[in-house]
Amino acid sequence: NGGDGFVIARYLAQHGVDVSVYLLAERSWLKGDAAANFNLAETLGIPIVELPDELSFSRYKEEIAGRDLLVDAILGTGLDSEVRGYFREVIDFMNNARTPLFSVDIASGLHTETGRPCGICVQADATATFGFAKLGHMLLPGAEYTGRLSVIDIGIPPYIVQYVDPKNQLLTAGKIRSRISPRDLQAHKGQTGHVLAAAGGIGKTGAAAMTAMSALRAGAGLVTLAVAQSLNASIAAQATEAMTHPLADDGKGFLGGNNADEILSLLSDKTCLALGPGMGTEKDTEKLVHELIEKSPVPVVADADGLNNLAANTAVLAKKRSEVIFTPHPGEMARLADANTADIQADRIAAARAFAQNHQVHLVLKGARTVVAHPDGRAFVNPTGNPGMASGGMGDVLTGMIAGFLAQGISTESACHLGVYLHGAAADIMSQTRGPFGYIATDVMHHIPETIRQVIDGTFKDIAHDCHPIF
Repeated sequence: NGGDGFVIARYLAQHGVDVSVYLLAERSWLKGDAAANFNLAETLGIPIVELPDELSFSRYKEEIAGRDLLVDAILGTGLDSEVRGYFREVIDFMNNARTPLFSVDIASGLHTETGRPCGICVQADATATFGFAKLGHMLLPGAEYTGRLSVIDIGIPPYIVQYVDPKNQLLTAGKIRSRISPRDLQAHKGQTGHVLAAAGGIGKTGAAAMTAMSALRAGAGLVTLAVAQSLNASIAAQATEAMTHPLADDGKGFLGGNNADEILSLLSDKTCLALGPGMGTEKDTEKLVHELIEKSPVPVVADADGLNNLAANTAVLAKKRSEVIFTPHPGEMARLADANTADIQADRIAAARAFAQNHQVHLVLKGARTVVAHPDGRAFVNPTGNPGMASGGMGDVLTGMIAGFLAQGISTESACHLGVYLHGAAADIMSQTRGPFGYIATDVMHHIPETIRQVIDGTFKDIAHDCHPIF
């Protein structure tokens, strides 16, 4: 990154800025572009101070800390080991100097692929990167170390991007906008999809209701809830625009294997199955989930107990008849992958991609910067959403949204992308209008149509609105 630092110093000097370069090496160590740009900076009379070790650096700490801005051009995107010794001391000093920090390409010490500090990392106020954003800029905690991100166009031709066919991409408002088609003026509810949701159990009737209502808010024409008979009245009262189909439960308050045939028959005229929210994890419910995943004639969106009931036997996925979308949070993902949550969070993209490819499912790994991985190995990072979403029911809303889009005939991939992006975008709008926290899942649910409108007309801006969609 040193070469970039010298170039920046040169341009600043040419614009009349008082600039000095503090070289954390001896000039004789420089090679290639770094050496060439060192010579240009020196020719222009830019002060360059060689500080190759801790002792020499200590003599200039006060001077460096007194600058109005520090440009971090120490370590670049190739870093793959822990920052130690001298560089660690310098980064620690910079972070504590209380001087604004501007990083070049990536904050020194930040891992480009995972977004995790390599022992220590510059806490940048802003970062300028070249060509494309890097994964480490978008994933957390990398985004927190990056600060405000700007992507500089360096003239890479569009056909090169298409030729490379990158496996990691960023969901953008433009990409989402292109997947929302206008309704035919003669459209009616029979043409806009019919979701069947098998959901709800004792103490979690709201999960079923939110799933159903979110599918409707996402544009599904009809939703039918397959629910335990003893809970029908409660669920029907909460989901007034949805239909219910009560199933025998012997008063137990949960669905079981004996309901499988009836649910499968209900799917004969449906376009999507939403499975799992609030169902419970009784042994008989586990049997039901296995049978529905295996035999469903329509695409399945599985969340919560639709996942927990599969964790001990993911082999059933090899028998599935239709496409399946999983929407786990990190804890559910850990159970599905027989791993621990820390390992999942350490490399979210790798975890999501591996499971999606191994089991040929679409995997939505929820959390800060939700990852959507597909069976072909491609992965997408979502830039929308905020910490105010850390409350119960948000996952039920997402399940309903994805199912609602899927039911309308939208592709499985696009339904995942639309659901994830718009779910987070609705929460971002709530955060701006209601406050950073305290809004709840139904607030987000009710705001789905307005969010769709803002994305269509371009008034919604996510945090990465000026970034290229390729990593």
